[in-house]
Amino acid sequence: MRVSWRWSVAAVLFFCAFFGFLTGVGLSERPDVHAADALTKAYYSLGLFVMGGLDLGTPQGGPLFSRTLLWISYFGSPILAASTIIEAVVKTLSPHTWRFQRFRNHVIVAGSGELAVSFVKEFRRVSPSANLLIIDNDFDQLREVEFRRRYHAKIVRGDITRSFFLQRLHLKCAKKVILLGDDNFQNYEAAHKILDLEPKLQNNIIIHCNSIRFMRSMADSYVAKLCINFNAYQLAASALVKKHLNTHFLETTPKDVVVIAGFGVFGQTILEELQYSAKEEIDTIAIIGVDAKRRIQVVDEQNNLTNFCRREVFEGPISHPQVWKELRANVDLKDSQPVIILCTDSEEDNFRTSLWIKRKYPGAMVIARSYLPSKFATAVSEQNDILNVSINKLVRENFPADWLDVSDKRGV
Repeated sequence: MRVSWRWSVAAVLFFCAFFGFLTGVGLSERPDVHAADALTKAYYSLGLFVMGGLDLGTPQGGPLFSRTLLWISYFGSPILAASTIIEAVVKTLSPHTWRFQRFRNHVIVAGSGELAVSFVKEFRRVSPSANLLIIDNDFDQLREVEFRRRYHAKIVRGDITRSFFLQRLHLKCAKKVILLGDDNFQNYEAAHKILDLEPKLQNNIIIHCNSIRFMRSMADSYVAKLCINFNAYQLAASALVKKHLNTHFLETTPKDVVVIAGFGVFGQTILEELQYSAKEEIDTIAIIGVDAKRRIQVVDEQNNLTNFCRREVFEGPISHPQVWKELRANVDLKDSQPVIILCTDSEEDNFRTSLWIKRKYPGAMVIARSYLPSKFATAVSEQNDILNVSINKLVRENFPADWLDVSDKRGV
């Protein structure tokens, strides 16, 4: 916990007065002070902060040095007390203005959700002393305390899309702006206004977009070209393929079978990453998901994916036996070491299905996806030779280094 400079000054002024009284300095209105006990002299020393010595009279007698110290306390104590009161009034009348005046060389994070927590945690690991400002319209009370105490961040409530609010953030002194709010459009709106106010921040504004489809639609916009755009699921999918799947592909022969069970955003980004990073290692990709055929058409259209391998698509929930029966009739899972990724938004379905699959195909590499790290999920996975991957952990461990290190890249 940081100690205010005022407490240090107050302590010095108190001991100046106390030392003066102890060494024989008297008072014109309290001639018997030199004979008083130490507690009384301490009381008079504290009284200087309130009355400034008006009820005690002026210092008299005693050593010159001690009298000088007492005079310093006579002048300093009421000045310090008055400045503290004035600052408190200013903070009460205009708290945001007071806070904003102190922002220098800071990193601004807009948003307070799980992604923001992940970023702040990694940011503090790499840049422990950097000035960090977190902005949101509404903070969960416990999360606000966590940001303040654990990560030593300044908290300001406000709307990052309002120009009036942005003008008070000292953007010209900011090093980076990280937009991690839940509203994709508002993130781009905020970035546009920030660039208008401070063009020098281009390439130092990082925008998270929950919707890959929207992010790709905005790719040719002015904002997207001058900012860094990312999607957390893309970051996680890239890490999963590079960290876990590529090693498996290189260790197995012949080419591999991959089953993506759950074709939401994470499943789609895994498919995309496989084309970019491992297409030479894959023989067949089987996709299971509700509305999977329509979704695969959208992905093909947006990503210009090529049919780099045999592809089979099965519609239905991953927990439906008929879906797996159709898959087994078309894809060989027994005479190979397939990779089967359970990546729906339902952690319960992912883990229940992964246990069933591992019992049925013990040679398969089975991956069950969760969002937050879970000790329970990790224990169950290790017990059954299943790989548990947390989206949150994959993202946190794979933020690019230059997003986290702000050691004087833009200057003061």
